[in-house]
Amino acid sequence: MAAALAAGRRLAARARPGPPGRGCGEAAGWGERERSYWRALRRRVLGPPSPPFAAPCQVGTPVLRAAAAAVAPERLGGPELRELAAALAAGLRRGPCLGLSAPQLGVPLRVFAAELPAARCRRYPPGLRRAHRIEPFPLRLLVNPALRVLDARLVTAPEGCASLKGFSAYVPRHWAVHVSGVDEHGEPVSWEATGWAARIVQHEMDHLDGILYIDRMDTRTFTNVGWMELLD
Repeated sequence: MAAALAAGRRLAARARPGPPGRGCGEAAGWGERERSYWRALRRRVLGPPSPPFAAPCQVGTPVLRAAAAAVAPERLGGPELRELAAALAAGLRRGPCLGLSAPQLGVPLRVFAAELPAARCRRYPPGLRRAHRIEPFPLRLLVNPALRVLDARLVTAPEGCASLKGFSAYVPRHWAVHVSGVDEHGEPVSWEATGWAARIVQHEMDHLDGILYIDRMDTRTFTNVGWMELLD
């Protein structure tokens, strides 16, 4: 686990700003980033953040594009894995988001958490809930998960991601899957997920292999979710 955290720090440190840009190039993230005085002071006093991070890494962070490593059996139930599990659960609820993987918090391990509370379900339009079987499920955490497709029908629906804030796109996913693994204590976990839950599982399993939803999306549906506000 310590080696994985060190690897996460190395991956985070590997990111470097691109060549200086002008105008739109700077808006696209190619310009040099300057810290404010207070941010620079905080960084000097506290040092750089270390994983698991409090907020999800954003696209461009190398850890999001690397295949995660399996958790060694002797690490199950250990304090570092319990800390990671707590960070994932807290990140889900702080987001709020429906799924969160260890790589998104800078830890290159095959671990993810997912939760869909009833109150969050009620925020979806009734027609969408029926069509995509959006039903609540409790917090689940899986370590070293393995996926098996139960129903190979592909259903397309909108997805977002905490690591691509402000965007969404339509993505095809299998209708039903089975995922198995263990929890942070090493206890077996088995989950047959259908509809929206299956979509969440597949999205998080992709994260463990360095795949983002933008790799599977219908590119013509890629949307800035605030485009209407930007035109006001």
